[in-house]
Amino acid sequence: MNELRITLIQQSLFWEDIERNLSMFREKIDSITVKTDLIVLPEMFSTGFTMNAAALAENMDGRTVSWMKETARQKNCVVTGSFIAEENGLYYNRLIWMRPDGFEYYDKRHLFTFAKEEKKFTPGKKKIIVTLNGWRILPLICYDLRFPVWSRRTKKEDYDLLIYTANGPEKRSFAWKQLLIARAIENQSYVVGVNRIGKDGNNINHSGDSCILNAKGELMSKITLYYSFRIPISIYKIGKINSVVSGGFRYFTEITKRRQKGIGTTGSDFNLSLVS
Repeated sequence: MNELRITLIQQSLFWEDIERNLSMFREKIDSITVKTDLIVLPEMFSTGFTMNAAALAENMDGRTVSWMKETARQKNCVVTGSFIAEENGLYYNRLIWMRPDGFEYYDKRHLFTFAKEEKKFTPGKKKIIVTLNGWRILPLICYDLRFPVWSRRTKKEDYDLLIYTANGPEKRSFAWKQLLIARAIENQSYVVGVNRIGKDGNNINHSGDSCILNAKGELMSKITLYYSFRIPISIYKIGKINSVVSGGFRYFTEITKRRQKGIGTTGSDFNLSLVS
């Protein structure tokens, strides 16, 4: 496997406002000056986690997918995150894995019953395992995290990196963090969790807690702070992680983590950047 550079974008969202969210993410992504292979966005990044599917759903030629195509080509990287998709009169919480030359998609399997997501959306039936720079990657969505069988790493469904894109509330942040660790340990896989911040249209607060874990469940990096103002560039050293923070954008670069012998594939470089 080759080096893999990942950018996580943890951000507050404009409630049910596709154009404002896409414009905001465009500004964030345009500010990234380091090379990245993969940009991970939160669940329902263009609308927020709303059940107003009939009013906000888009088809696969709609604004959000077109924006992802444009962004992937412009940055020459993969862009992933979920949106509200409509297909044959049904609505899906659909994750798009957008490459510069095409895409694959995954429909959320486990719908969040507390929000009555199952009343508005149709559950997906199959997973996808995608490849990037020699890495096998399994992307899932938020509540899927609670169902370990769905992410079980097997000989038939083998992967190196597990990604969860989420819209999880602050009151369940402890469970979010512990379950990400559990998924890493039980599958002996790297795990990426990307969550939003701020209050949504239902006045529910989100604390983010986006992070990357290694195959032993150890924290490699996390986003703990976010800012609404611009600050001077500062250099921080956190263990073996060199990070640069500028205006609330946190870029982690030049991280090298080698898997322990016997844990997945050995000798892989893993570079990342975090944006909040």
